[in-house]
Amino acid sequence: MSKTWSVEEHLEDILRSVRPLDPIELNLLDAQGCVLVDDVVVPAALPPFDNSSMDGYAVRTADVRGASEEFPAVLSVVGDIAAGSSGLPVVVSGEAARIMTGAPLPPGAEAVVPVEWTDGGTGGGPADAMAAHSAAPEGASGQVRVHRPVVARQHVRAKGSDVEAGTVALRAGTVLGPAQVGLLAAVGRGSVVVRPRPRVVVLSTGSELVAPGEALGPGQIHDANSFVLTAAARAAGAIPYRVGAVADDAETLRATVEDQLIRADLVVTSGGVSVGAYDVVKEALSRVDAFRGGEEEDGTDDPARDTVEFRRLAMQPGKPQGFGLIGPDRTPILTLPGNPVSAYVSFELFVRPALRHLMGQKPVRRRTVRARLAGDTALTSPEGKRQFLRGDLTPSADQDGAGTVRAVGGPGSHLIAALAHANALIDIPEETGRVAPGDEVTVVPLD
Repeated sequence: MSKTWSVEEHLEDILRSVRPLDPIELNLLDAQGCVLVDDVVVPAALPPFDNSSMDGYAVRTADVRGASEEFPAVLSVVGDIAAGSSGLPVVVSGEAARIMTGAPLPPGAEAVVPVEWTDGGTGGGPADAMAAHSAAPEGASGQVRVHRPVVARQHVRAKGSDVEAGTVALRAGTVLGPAQVGLLAAVGRGSVVVRPRPRVVVLSTGSELVAPGEALGPGQIHDANSFVLTAAARAAGAIPYRVGAVADDAETLRATVEDQLIRADLVVTSGGVSVGAYDVVKEALSRVDAFRGGEEEDGTDDPARDTVEFRRLAMQPGKPQGFGLIGPDRTPILTLPGNPVSAYVSFELFVRPALRHLMGQKPVRRRTVRARLAGDTALTSPEGKRQFLRGDLTPSADQDGAGTVRAVGGPGSHLIAALAHANALIDIPEETGRVAPGDEVTVVPLD
C-alpha cells in the first residue's frame, strides 16, 4: 500500500521544490502587489525643505507677539510664495510674506500665521480672510493685520520631518501596496527591483462541466472550480489565467497544459485525481514522457523530471492530491480534487503558500487563532484524518481572549453554499475525534 502523507509533509515537499521567482525591475505601478528585493534608501530628505502646512503669512514671531483682535499686529506684505516658488523674498522685522500650503518658508521667517487669524490683507474682518486670501492677485503687496500670535516653527513642516536622507524608507520583503508606492514616488524612485507576481494557469476537468451562463443539459453542472480557484489566486496576489473546463480526455488535457506552460509560473488543475475510471489528470500526467523538456546539458534524458506524483493525504476534505514539476522550466503543477470545497480548502493549504513562496512573501501560511466552539452540537472528525471544517469566526472583544467559532454547514465537500458563508476553517487534528461545545479549537481566518 502506498504511503499516506500528512498535510505538513505534502506542503513541505511543495515548498522545498518550488523556487522563488527571479527578481526583475518594474515601474512603480507595475510593482504594486510585489515584494521588494532590496532595502530602499532615501536619497534626499522628505520634505526636502521647510514648508508651510497652512495658507497664511510667513512672519517673524517677535512681530506678532501679543497680537489680538483688539490690538492686531500690522505688517507690510512683501510678496507671494506659492508651492514651487524660487527666488524667495527675505522677511525682515515688520514684514510678512503671503504663503500657500506646501510653499517653502522664506529666509527670515520663523512661523506661519494661518490666514484665518488675519484680515486676509484687505483690511476686512476674519470672516473674509479665506476668500480674500485665495482671491488676492499674485505679487500682492500692502498690509495685513494679524489677530493672534504664533511661536517659532508653528505651522511649519520641517525639512526631513517625514524621512531623513540616508534612512531606509522600505525594507526588503515589503509588499508594495498603495501607501508604499506613494512613498517610493515621494522619494523619487521611478522603478524598483521586486519579485514579480506569479502567473497562475487555472483549469478544471470534467466532460460534465458547463460554463456559467450556459444552459445545463442532462447530467451537467456549472464549472465553479475554475472560478473559485482563479478568484483565490487573484486574492493571493497572483496574475491568474482561467482556461476553464477540459473534457475527460487525457490527450486533450495533456495538450492543453503543454500549451499553457509558456505563460505559467504555476499550474493548478481540479478534478480527475481520484481512483475513478475517468480520472484523466492522473492518466495524462503520470506518464514519464509527458512534457519532456528535451535532453539535459550532458545529452541525457531525465525521465523523472516531468512526472507528477499523486498522493493520498490524511485530511478531509482533499484526500487525493498531486504535485510535480513539468516542462523545460520545471513549472510547478498542483492537481486538486474536483469537489468545490475540497478544491478551495486544498488551495488554501497548498497553493496559496506556494504562491507566496514564489513571490518571496513571508510568512507563507495563514495565521491561526484559538477560539471556542459555539453552538449546541459537538463536532466529530474521522480517526486519523486532519479535518478542515468551514466556520464563522467571531473574534473576542478582548485582544488577548479567545473568540468563538460556529461550524457552517456539514463536512460534505460539495457544500459550496456553506463555504460562501464561512470566514474561517476549523482545524481539527488527526488524533481528535470529537470537539464539544465550549472546547478550544485552532481556527484559520480566511480574511
